[in-house]
Amino acid sequence: MASDVSWAKIFDDYAIHKHDFSKSPFDISAAQIKQACQGFRKTAEKEVRLLCKQDSRRDRPAVFIKNNLFLLPVKNGFYKIVQGEGYIDIPDISEDIKVYDSKLGFKLDSASVGDSEMQHLDFAYASSLIRTFMEDDSLVLTIRGRKYTPKFHFFVDKHRIDTESVQTEVDAGYEGKDKIVLIEAKNSKTKDSIIRQLFYPYKQWKTYTEKEVCLLFFEKRGDEFFIWQYGFTDEFDYNSIQLIKSARFTIHSLND
Repeated sequence: MASDVSWAKIFDDYAIHKHDFSKSPFDISAAQIKQACQGFRKTAEKEVRLLCKQDSRRDRPAVFIKNNLFLLPVKNGFYKIVQGEGYIDIPDISEDIKVYDSKLGFKLDSASVGDSEMQHLDFAYASSLIRTFMEDDSLVLTIRGRKYTPKFHFFVDKHRIDTESVQTEVDAGYEGKDKIVLIEAKNSKTKDSIIRQLFYPYKQWKTYTEKEVCLLFFEKRGDEFFIWQYGFTDEFDYNSIQLIKSARFTIHSLND
């Protein structure tokens, strides 16, 4: 992949190969990455945003895979290269499909126009599938788009990570009487995801509310809606993520 050659040069320029990751992560800035890659001509080989987008295990450059590394943003323009398990497997759901009867009293013609993740998520919410899965009829849409985190810290293995003002984005967030539900929508049978996509919004909203913060992966495959709920047993431990429950549904709407 294009980032292989870029990250190989970054590692050479800053002697990252010699760093002892068992003692600490390696700090690197967007400015350093840009400096190391300024000689490349292709956008994918020099654009910091693209080089630092490693949302799945396969998105990592070869030098990261070889050394069991992953990348975490810690501040706008600053990152840590961390050794350890940065990703969570998203297992297939083999249980029987549940037929769900939409609670919406009319058919949504707009639901069949287009094929975007957001559109499918909105349809699942409008049909009350999200409320039913979470067993909370009080959930309403209140969160969407990009936000910046407050200060927080956590641990990866024994290493403390301090973060501040990191941009996060959730596809949708719903607030109810007792809980907040944050959703990351996926597509094309995602096999794994960087834990950060759930952990940073989780830490962010744990700062803002005393309500329970719940985390979902959501995906539509054909006519089926897949939902996985994850949680953290220790809000300061990045690797304490665990699968709570999962299910797959078909939605029967009015006049189907």
